[in-house]
Amino acid sequence: MRELHFKDNFWNSDITSTGGYDSIVQHLNDGKRTCKEVEDFIKARAAIEERYAKDLLGLSKKVCGHNEMNTLKRSLDVFKLQTENVSLSHFQLAQTMREEAKKMEEFREKQKDARKKVEQQMDALHKHKSTQYKKSMEQSAEEAGNSFFFLKFSFTPKRFLSSAKYLFHLNADRLYSNNVSILGKIRDDWQKEHVKACELFEKLDIERINTLRNIVWTHLNHLSQQCVTSDELYEEVRKSLEQCNIQEDIEHFINLRRTGDKPPAPIPYENFYSNQRAPPPRQPPQLAR
Repeated sequence: MRELHFKDNFWNSDITSTGGYDSIVQHLNDGKRTCKEVEDFIKARAAIEERYAKDLLGLSKKVCGHNEMNTLKRSLDVFKLQTENVSLSHFQLAQTMREEAKKMEEFREKQKDARKKVEQQMDALHKHKSTQYKKSMEQSAEEAGNSFFFLKFSFTPKRFLSSAKYLFHLNADRLYSNNVSILGKIRDDWQKEHVKACELFEKLDIERINTLRNIVWTHLNHLSQQCVTSDELYEEVRKSLEQCNIQEDIEHFINLRRTGDKPPAPIPYENFYSNQRAPPPRQPPQLAR
C-alpha cells in the first residue's frame, strides 16, 4: 500500500486558501501540547516520588524494636536500614524522572525552533500570494470592462476612442498580463515551499511521536527497575528474618536476665502464742508437664 504524506494531501483548489497548511500547523500545535502534558506528568510523578522518599526516610528513623534483643533485633535493624535504602532509591528515581522531563522540554524547544523559521517564511509567502492574486483579479476586472468598451465602439474608433486611449488600454492589458505572470511565479515558488514545509513538518511529527513513545517507555522502565531495586532491598530483610531463631532469642533472654532456677521455699506457719510449732501447710499437687 502506498504511504501517505503531508505534501500530497493538504492542498486547496482555491489559490488564496491556506486551509490545508493551517490543518498541519494545528496538528503540530496539538502535538506540542501533548509533549508538554507528558513532561508535566513526569514532573508531577517525580514530585510524588520525592515526597514519598522523604516520608519513608523519616519513617526509617523512628524507633522500632529499640528494646528488642538478639536475632529479632538484628532483623528489625536490617528492616529499618533497608527501608532507608528504599527511600534513597526513590530519591534517585525522582531525580532520574526530572532529567527525563528536562529532555522532553529540550526536545520541545528544538522542534519549536525548527518550525519557527519555516512558518514565518510560509506566512510571508501566503500574504504575498494573496496580495498578488487580489491585484491580478482587480486588473482582470478592469480589463474586462475596457474590453467591452473597446468592442462596442471598435467600428467607430475615430468618433469614440482616440489613439491615446487605445494605447492606454493596450498598456493596461500588458500590465494585467504582467501581474498574472508574476502571480504564476509566486504560485510556483509557494508551491515548492509548501512541499518543503510539509516534508519538514511531517519529519517533525515523526520525531515527536517517536520521542514520546520512547520517553514513556523509558519512564516505565525506571518504574519497573525501582520495583526490582525495592524487592532486592526487601529481600535482605527477608533473609535476616530467616535467621531470626525464636528459641535462640528465648534462650538469649534467659541467659541475659536470669535470676535463679529455684522457686522460693514454702513459708512455714508459726504460732507465736504457743511453744509448739505447727506443721507446714500442705502444698497443692504439682501439675504434670
